Parts: sequence; structure tokens; C-alpha cells
Amino acid sequence: MAEPFTYGRRGISGRFEDAERELLRGLFRDVVALLEPHDAPDEDPLAALVGITPDAEEPEDPALKRLLPNVSKDDGEAAREFRRFTERSLRESKAGALRAAAMGLEARDVLLDDAAAAHWATALTDVRLVLAERLGIHSEEDAERIHEIADWSDVGDDDVDAYLALVYNFVTWLQTTLVDAMMTAFRARDGKDAAHGPQGQD
Repeated sequence: MAEPFTYGRRGISGRFEDAERELLRGLFRDVVALLEPHDAPDEDPLAALVGITPDAEEPEDPALKRLLPNVSKDDGEAAREFRRFTERSLRESKAGALRAAAMGLEARDVLLDDAAAAHWATALTDVRLVLAERLGIHSEEDAERIHEIADWSDVGDDDVDAYLALVYNFVTWLQTTLVDAMMTAFRARDGKDAAHGPQGQD
């Protein structure tokens, strides 16, 4: 069974069984596929080079919409204009974090520096957003209903929703332990800085 992320002398570390590593790799891969832009054959190469998506529109897939939300709910034109200039880079940034997190799963023992921890935090957040949409989680009541599904032995082979609920709960737990470890690391470093005091003063 996976061990929670914790902060220690070597940094932030976690441990996964083979099946858990394969599960996470699959989740990261699926969200990357969802984020991959579908470039038109006649796309302007200059626009692609500078990161502009001339025909950017709000995604039809509700899960992708959660990953790439409109910047404005009340001004559709402003939202489209902002999306034109930011969507490509946002897709690439999120996909990059997911790929980096997947690469960190080569070994059962995962050790994260600050950059890797940030990639993992982004990747787990985006996986949770997609799973939440697929499970219809739109309120605290919905989330509580999903969190009540906690036993793998109760899930039948054809019960897809229950399986996704268990995966969602696992990713949520993992994200929580990672954030806690990151906060512990921050406090530890902040404490060391305070102990050393200001430098270079008379």
C-alpha cells in the first residue's frame, strides 16, 4: 500500500506499490491526452510559435472545461480573447507537469525536490478535477457521498463509478499528504532562516 508523502532530511518522499504506480501513470497519461491540443493542418505557424490559438473556444468536454475554465463568466468576448493568448501555454504547462510526475514513478521510492513537488501538486490537482467531473462532484454533499465509498472489496468488476470513486479518494489522500509535506518543508526552512537571522547587517 502507498505510503503518504512526508518531509525529511532528504526532502519530500513517498512510496508506491507497482499497481499504484501503474494506476497513477495511467491517470497522468489520460489527462495529458485530454489536454493535447488538436492543431489544424492549416494553422498559422507564427501563431503556434508565439503561443496564440486564434480559434480558441470554451471546451465542450466538461472535464476539460474544469482544467481550462473561462477567465470571465460574464464577458464571453473577454474570455475568448484571454483564451486565445493563454490556452496553449496553459495546456502545455499542465501536460508538462503531468509528464514530469509520471517520470518520477520509475522507482517505488519517490523523492521530490521543490520543482518536482510543484509538478506533482499540479498533476494531482488536475487528475482530481477530471475525476470529480466524471463522478458528478459539484457540491460538498456530492464529495461526501463519494468519500463514503472506501472499501475496494465492495466494488464489483462492472461498477465503474465505484471504482472511479475509490481512485478519486486515493488521489485526494495523496494530494493531501503532499500538501502537508510541502507545508512542513516550508515551515522547516522558514524556521532555519529565522534562526540564522538577517545577513550582511552591521
